Amino acid sequence: MLLPISDDNTDRHRTPYFTWALLAINIFVFIFLQGFGSNIAFTYAYSTVPAEILTNTDIITESQVIRDLQTGEQFEMPGLQLTPIPVYFTLVTSMFMHGSLAHLGGNMLYLWIFGDNLENRLGHIGYLLFYLLCGLIASLSHVFFTQFTGANPMVPSLGASGAISGVMGGYLMLYPTRRVNALLGWIIVAIPSWVALGLWILLQVFSGFGTIGGAGDGVAYAAHIGGFAAGFLLIRLFTDKTPRPPRKQQTRWVQRRY
Repeated sequence: MLLPISDDNTDRHRTPYFTWALLAINIFVFIFLQGFGSNIAFTYAYSTVPAEILTNTDIITESQVIRDLQTGEQFEMPGLQLTPIPVYFTLVTSMFMHGSLAHLGGNMLYLWIFGDNLENRLGHIGYLLFYLLCGLIASLSHVFFTQFTGANPMVPSLGASGAISGVMGGYLMLYPTRRVNALLGWIIVAIPSWVALGLWILLQVFSGFGTIGGAGDGVAYAAHIGGFAAGFLLIRLFTDKTPRPPRKQQTRWVQRRY
């Protein structure tokens, strides 16, 4: 398994303020608003529920006792909570919440690695708009995939994975050969981004097909795929074809010209 841990940032000339802000907001929400995932009422209230999006209706349900057919264990599944905002807004709020510490950590690692490069290229505002747009498309992809496959539309979804998948798709389009350092077991290897991100999206596609066959694992693969495709296809709308050189190079060029 390849786990990206860093990439080449030598040409970066913008400080990634918005990437840092997104990291901070996600961490803040998980710790202080979700209570490290223990505040189920808050989490369920602001997550995206496909049935609510498809009907534009705030659905409230009672808790249910569910039995795992494989282990025989029983557990309580919380009901859907009152959503104090229009249900369509949960397409945005769900992008800033996570189901576990591991879920948060994995997403923030990928945002930390790939987000700063796109913010450097798109500019701060353009990058934020791109991030949010990819997140919205990713959430809608999950909603419509749920309807298409007949999966349970009452199960809430949450996480920054869709938006970050868009960042990764845009990164692949703009920097297909950029070096990415990844862990392969206990060894660090340097590989081009098209290998690291290509393998990642292939895994999402194969896993997504597995969910159609009923082998779901609780991961919204359609959101990952939809976000990645959106980022890959839309990135050119947010940037020009010629990247700005690093600030030091710009300064030397101006000095030579005069």
